[in-house]
Amino acid sequence: DSIVAYASNFLGTPYQWGGNGPSTFDCSGFTCYVYAHFGVQLPRIASDQQNAGTDVSRDQLQPGDLVFFGSPARHVGIYVGNECYIHAPRTGDVVKISSLEDRSDYSGAIRVK
Repeated sequence: DSIVAYASNFLGTPYQWGGNGPSTFDCSGFTCYVYAHFGVQLPRIASDQQNAGTDVSRDQLQPGDLVFFGSPARHVGIYVGNECYIHAPRTGDVVKISSLEDRSDYSGAIRVK
């Protein structure tokens, strides 16, 4: 998937709250930046992004779908496949790939395309 391939270019980029890229990102800044590259404008805040597409059930996730955590969403990432997602996690961390199974607060996903 081209979205995942592009997002992967930023693996290791430092997290910074309010970071819009490309040198630092926060979670929703990362998803905004990646999708903007493909001409898709997302809302800036994770909870608003959760309403910006079509709901997708967990068993129907495809690479490039946005996955959300918390209700209302307080974290967002991009599904990469194999129950994993790429995201900008928290202060002191970097853009990385993590397992959905490590998160008990998964709250849904959308497809924007």
